[in-house]
Amino acid sequence: MKILLVDDDEVSRDALAHMLRHIGYDVLIAVNGREALEILATSDCRMVISDWVMPEVNGPTLCRAIRDGEFSSYVYIILLTVRRSHQDVIDGLSAGADDFVTKPFDPGELRVRIRAGERILSLETRDLAIFALAKLVESRDPTMGNHLERVREYAKRLGEQLAAQPKFHGRIDSEYLRLLYATAPLHDIGKAAIKETILLKEGPLTHEEHDSMEEHAVKGADALQPALRQQPQAAFLRMARDVALTHHERYDGTGYPAGLAGDEIPLCGRIVALADAYDAMTSDRVYKSAVDHTTARRLIIRGRGRQFDPDVVEAFLAQEHEFIAIAKRFADGQRAVSRLEPAEITSGN
Repeated sequence: MKILLVDDDEVSRDALAHMLRHIGYDVLIAVNGREALEILATSDCRMVISDWVMPEVNGPTLCRAIRDGEFSSYVYIILLTVRRSHQDVIDGLSAGADDFVTKPFDPGELRVRIRAGERILSLETRDLAIFALAKLVESRDPTMGNHLERVREYAKRLGEQLAAQPKFHGRIDSEYLRLLYATAPLHDIGKAAIKETILLKEGPLTHEEHDSMEEHAVKGADALQPALRQQPQAAFLRMARDVALTHHERYDGTGYPAGLAGDEIPLCGRIVALADAYDAMTSDRVYKSAVDHTTARRLIIRGRGRQFDPDVVEAFLAQEHEFIAIAKRFADGQRAVSRLEPAEITSGN
């Protein structure tokens, strides 16, 4: 693993770099935060060890810049500092640091903290593996394209918008948003158990075929339940199960598989329900053609309080420009891009 070491003190920097290389890490060097950001923009470095006090861009400012940046993977940050007060810890964590090591540092302690960071980073590798498995299920239907990429991005934007509302304070935090992003692609994992003759049928489904298709929600939850029984405290598995099971429930209680209504439906299920429905509306399927954004918007507003949670609909309306941008970024073809251009977007109903 590459570690970016950021320190303006040459003696301290060289000593730490020597220690890290000795225990097997590839070390990159930056003398200040500005240079560190330039290196991160062009390298695949996953961990940063930074001094707190530096010229130009100090440690906390570097942390904030990394957290605000668009990096393909999470960057784990350890701050080196002589500061030891409770307020310093709060300031560093608030800036985006993951851990602290006080100077003068103990090599054994630093090594343990780096190992802890590697374990955290390995969770992202797990999420990528799970996403790859979900993509494998989706690959049975060649028309699905970048459906999973779009749905998880839509869900993330909805979650972020809801998190800013007082009603959801204490319910949606950074960890909840991370889990939502990671589990949203598993919403249709149960389709692995649906026959391709039904899954890929171009015409209308019979009543029996429709009933079979609806079973994918329960089948997905059933596939995850054994793992959840072994690890009942695993928040990732719990949310994945809830998303798979409830993303076709409707706010008015007329959905499936259990006919849940309102807050009986887990919040993650209500969020993914709208994200999935928007993508289904604006994408071609074997059984239908896509509609444009304006039409999808109108249908979502019409479904407020019926199919969709009103709060989630309001979050969608606040984020619809982001939805259009995401749909364009992960479009399946030029024809799809052209349909995303709305005639006019307003904040009204």
